[in-house]
Amino acid sequence: MEGDDVTLREQLFHDRVRETIISVLLFACLYMVSYLVIKHYRKNAEFAADEDEDATVNKIALWLCTFSLSISVGAVLLLPLSILSNEVLLSFPHSYYMQWLNGSLIHGLWNLVFLFSNLSLVFLLPFAYFFTESEGFAGSKKGVMSRVYESVVVLLLLTVLVVGMVWVASALLNNSTARESLYDLWEYYLPYLYSCISLTGVLLLLLCTPFGLSRMFSVTGKLLVKPRLLEDVEDTMSCAMFEEAALSQKIRRESWSWDTLCWMNQSGEALRRRYFAIKARRIALEMRRRASPWQRNLGYPLAMLLLLALTVVCVFIVCFHVLELLFDETAMPRGMEDPLLGAASFSAFGSLGAAVQVILILYLMVSSVVGFYSSPLSSGLLPRTQDTTLTQIIGNCVCLLVLSSALPVFSRTLGITRFDLLGDFGRYNWLGNFHIVFMYNVLFAGLTSACLINTLTWAVQRELIKAFGLHKLPLTVSRSAIPLKLLLANGLSKIQ
Repeated sequence: MEGDDVTLREQLFHDRVRETIISVLLFACLYMVSYLVIKHYRKNAEFAADEDEDATVNKIALWLCTFSLSISVGAVLLLPLSILSNEVLLSFPHSYYMQWLNGSLIHGLWNLVFLFSNLSLVFLLPFAYFFTESEGFAGSKKGVMSRVYESVVVLLLLTVLVVGMVWVASALLNNSTARESLYDLWEYYLPYLYSCISLTGVLLLLLCTPFGLSRMFSVTGKLLVKPRLLEDVEDTMSCAMFEEAALSQKIRRESWSWDTLCWMNQSGEALRRRYFAIKARRIALEMRRRASPWQRNLGYPLAMLLLLALTVVCVFIVCFHVLELLFDETAMPRGMEDPLLGAASFSAFGSLGAAVQVILILYLMVSSVVGFYSSPLSSGLLPRTQDTTLTQIIGNCVCLLVLSSALPVFSRTLGITRFDLLGDFGRYNWLGNFHIVFMYNVLFAGLTSACLINTLTWAVQRELIKAFGLHKLPLTVSRSAIPLKLLLANGLSKIQ
């Protein structure tokens, strides 16, 4: 009996060591990828001097941002990895090489991501911002430690302020007396604060994702070579080359006559912007001309059809989930304590359905990021290559962490997957409210459908206008009032 207990303890020890090693290796990979991404966008001038105090502070803040960004990527991969792990265990139930992949490992990853995402959002990223803005207390010795003390004090004051606001809000909403013990702070107020943060992230996803789903068509169109109906690329490119050469000669002549002063006045700047615009258009036309017929005539339509199919499938799943919420209580998002991986598939269509769920979850995340950065409110946060300040990096990390940490709850609330939430992700207070979940699904389906219809309608009108040359009409003519006969006549004349 004692030997069995020793064997059991050894097995538990080996399992814990194995899970720790896997988690550390996974986090190290995510950290290196996040560091390369931030290094690609950061402004190198802020980290040039090795001995400078500001450079040291910026490096520490950069490490905190890299840690937070790696946690964001981990939060995005939580649901896809869990779904794929379940399918792998279903396909290889007795494989010796898959014994390390179990529910304990997946549950531990969910708990770690939840812990570090809230730690980064509440403490690390605010500390990084205060650290970069601090100068040390007045009269104290200058150095990095004085700035650390000031940042810690400011962060503590901010923490007291936030906890006080949560205390007042909970007392008003619950219509009861406020709790006072430290135990209630850990068991009541912190989960309440996490629930509010999660609800904020889910609402932000509700606003950004439908807009991002519509913007994905235009973003993909800029990356791919688009076919132009009834357009001669060679003719258009020749005109662009002649116009570029004329503008270049004019700029060269004016620079000689005005002794390079034309670049300083308004007309010179306008001429310069026009020249660069024509040059960019000529380069784009060259790429289109060099593209193969398959890439030009097949790649773009297939990409657009794929995006349309993914968006329609998302809307269809959400509409079906709305009906499920009305008749089936198990459709509500909930948490589970012990994930039984390898017992049954989380999709009615087996492995194929699970693969579609993973693709949809990643597609929704990419669309939410595109929608967030396409909105006017985030125009100042848009990262630029080798020209993004540290303050902008911190702001981007905060926004991405809020979006990514809410992605598992967002996907489960919409019914994209039936994989229940693990750990503290499933303990949010509002997840059990039927009215909130139902209205959230209805709003997402309505907003996504409206954005999709609006995008497709304007895209067809824009392509018809460009194809038939109606963009050259005077601005006084309303393009929406152009009769169909004029469209057909103009198109037939181009064909002839």
